[in-house]
Amino acid sequence: MCNNTAMIVELADSPGMSPDEEAFAGQLLDTINKASAALMISVGYRAGLLDAMHDGVARTSEELAALADLDERYVREWLGAMTTAKIVTLDPATKSYRLPAAHAALLGDSAEQGNMASMFQFISVLGNVESRIVDCFRTGGGVPYEAYDRFHEVMAEESDATVVAGLEEHIIPLASGLLGALESGIEVADIGCGAGRAMNTLAARFPNSRFTGFDLCAETIERARDEAAAQGLTNVRFEQKDASLLEGDARFDCIFTFDSVHDQAHPATVLSHIRRLLRPDGIYLMQDIDAASEVADNLDSPIGTYLYTISCMHCMTVSLAQGGVGLGAAWGEQLAIAMLNDAGFSSIETHRLPHDIVNLYYVCRP
Repeated sequence: MCNNTAMIVELADSPGMSPDEEAFAGQLLDTINKASAALMISVGYRAGLLDAMHDGVARTSEELAALADLDERYVREWLGAMTTAKIVTLDPATKSYRLPAAHAALLGDSAEQGNMASMFQFISVLGNVESRIVDCFRTGGGVPYEAYDRFHEVMAEESDATVVAGLEEHIIPLASGLLGALESGIEVADIGCGAGRAMNTLAARFPNSRFTGFDLCAETIERARDEAAAQGLTNVRFEQKDASLLEGDARFDCIFTFDSVHDQAHPATVLSHIRRLLRPDGIYLMQDIDAASEVADNLDSPIGTYLYTISCMHCMTVSLAQGGVGLGAAWGEQLAIAMLNDAGFSSIETHRLPHDIVNLYYVCRP
């Protein structure tokens, strides 16, 4: 019996606990510890501690607090959590703490292998709406976008890592001929563009093409416009628009959606609009969650619990808040392909990219 399980048994005063119960008690204790570590990773990232420790130098809490310009008492307690979580190491003799190089490579803005710390921010962001989600369990309905503090900010960071950083090297080459077309000059749209970082990046890189970003949220559209203005971009515009109400026919040569279709109130309608807005020889490139449509087929997913939690606490509920169908993040590859076929896409390729373990990329043509 592991020490943690033994402690639970003693505290619960339940000597008759079965082996399965003991094992599950240990699993629960491990879960609460890892959930706590997730919160501390988010705090350390936002406070700048992970970047301050990136050089691998061993420092006391006082030295680290001075380096990061933070309150020592808070830094000391954070180090306690990160050390017991086996993320930071401690030299008891000198009371100095160090972030091992292998850990620093994955945590913080200076991470060489990609900043995984950023995704841990979703834990606290989603936790802020827990009471409202519980109410929805009882009454139905959903929690609207505007209820989420910092969600768009955190999502923009996620987009930077998975979309913006990989656009030219990984994503655009998935669609044959797209790079050359962008260089020559085409009409491009991003539906559900968020803060517009993908469109602004492409607009700067491909001045001969014209870009339009659509998003439901006024806050993110304003951010996108401000960034475009700051860069002096004249070939990109942003419009606040419900994706299910988009108008026109054959307006665009290429349409992108990045992690946005499953959030829509009426995703089937949005996909049919995308097909209508696309020119006959156009390309629709969709990034969405890499999952199977059946729960049983996601049991071995390394991020399955995370996906369903994000869905329950955000993706599904924001759709329901608009009177939508609540498709959810884990709608899955099989259902996605069926819906794309129904929308009028006869050629569909799927791709997985090494820099993005969360998403699947669909290249669709009429």
